[in-house]
Formats: sequence, C-alpha cells, structure tokens
Amino acid sequence: MIEARAANGAPAAGRRGSRVGGPLLVPAALFAAFLGLPVLTLIGRAIASGAIVANGEASAVLGALGLSLLTTALSLVLTVGLGLPLAVVLARRAFRGKWLLEAFVDLPIVLPPAVAGLALLLVLGRRGLLGGVLQSTGIDIAFTTIAVVIAQTFVSAPFFVRAARAGIAGVDREMEDAARVDGASELRVFWSVTVQLAGPTLAAGLVMTWARALGEFGATIMFAGNVVGRTQTLPLMVYSEFEGGDLDSSIAAAAILVVAALGVLLAVRFFHWGRVLDVRSVG
Repeated sequence: MIEARAANGAPAAGRRGSRVGGPLLVPAALFAAFLGLPVLTLIGRAIASGAIVANGEASAVLGALGLSLLTTALSLVLTVGLGLPLAVVLARRAFRGKWLLEAFVDLPIVLPPAVAGLALLLVLGRRGLLGGVLQSTGIDIAFTTIAVVIAQTFVSAPFFVRAARAGIAGVDREMEDAARVDGASELRVFWSVTVQLAGPTLAAGLVMTWARALGEFGATIMFAGNVVGRTQTLPLMVYSEFEGGDLDSSIAAAAILVVAALGVLLAVRFFHWGRVLDVRSVG
C-alpha cells in the first residue's frame, strides 16, 4: 500500500487534517473557553480575595475537607473490596441475566444524585425497607457519617467496576496460564498477573471513583443530611455557605474542590493511567 506524501515528505492525510481543522478552530476555542473560564474565574477569585487563606471560616472549611477525605477513603476501601470481585465476575463469567446485572451496575452513573439518595433512604432509612430491622439491632445509618460513605460508594463505585471489568477482560489468558504452569496458586495468579497487567486501568478507575465521591452532593444531602462535623462534606459546605450569604467561604470550599479534581485528572494523564496494556508480542 503506497502512502501519498506531500512535497515536504509529510503524509497528505495529515495536511488534509490541518486544512479541515482551520474552520473548526473558532468554535473549538469558544467551547473550550466556555468550559474553562468559569473554573479559572473561581480559582482566580479565591486567590485574589484571599478566601482560601484568610477566610474567617477556615476551620470550618478544613473540617469539611477532613470529613470529605475520610469518607472518600472509606468509600474507596468498600469499592475495591466489593467492586473488584464483581468486576472479575462480569469480565470472566457468562451467565443468564448478565446484561441485566451490568445495567444495574451502571445505573447509578446516569441516575440523578437526588434520586440515588432517595432510593438509599427508602432502603436504609429509619422507615425504609431494612431500616426497622437495623434499628432493632441498634444500627442507625441514615443521617450519620456512615450514610455519607454509603452514598459516596453508591454513586462512585460503578466507575471503578466499569474500568476494572474492562481491564481484567483485556488481560491475556495465556499469561495467567503460564503462571499456573509454573505452579502459582489461583490467588497468586490473580494478584501477581491479572491485577498487575490490568494495573493502569484499575488505577484510572480508582482515581475517577475518588474524584466522583469527593464531589458527591445530591445523594449525600438526601440520605445523610447536612450536619456540620458529622455529614457536611466540602460540596455540602459550598451549598450551605452560599445559601447563608457567606460567599467567601463558599468560594474557598469550591476552589479546594476544583484544585483536588483537577489534580486527579492531571495525574491520570501524566501517568498514562487507563491505557490498555498490550502484553502480546508482535511477530
């Protein structure tokens, strides 16, 4: 197959791509500005006003940040502990009704967060489906810190399960079989071969899951409420301070969230997490 080239040796297709891109630059730049300008304005306003450093409510912001970091960490532990086995089952097993299970796993991604919170309340609330049973054993979940963790896990775990399912499904079975031939146990094969080869995709799923949990608002306020020091995470503080008229506190909390989310996205791109790892040799 002969590749057409221009006089300077560059592929003609590349030159055509450059010409096509010209008319698109203006709408592309406008939409990029539409996406980036509000975020840059928020960060700039926070820095210019000194809201992050000199805000009188700094202790409240730090308290909400600490709670957010604690609950999202616990949410990640739950997600990996329960979501990884589910991802393996979805990636490696075929069974009747698998498509329905996959639909339910993906459903929290498209559900409005408030609907997710209401659904959790109807199951685990004091008058919910399991609420009476739990209360009889002395367990009260709704409107507690545990409810925050559950809400965050419910809305964010599907991101990890989807990524883990794709990563594990892409692992070459021959690599696993070779490890078994060498005498490795199934557990050793899973941790030393499967998880290692799917590592970049798993890492990408984890950071995106954490970012989604950190920014969770709707399900949390419906299921856990907005109690300072117990359920008020950073997103809830942004809303509360704005509603209360304290714009500086709201900006400070929002700026911290933006910086954290941006850091996660930059880390994903810098470390190339999420790349499909091709372990097959080319002959």
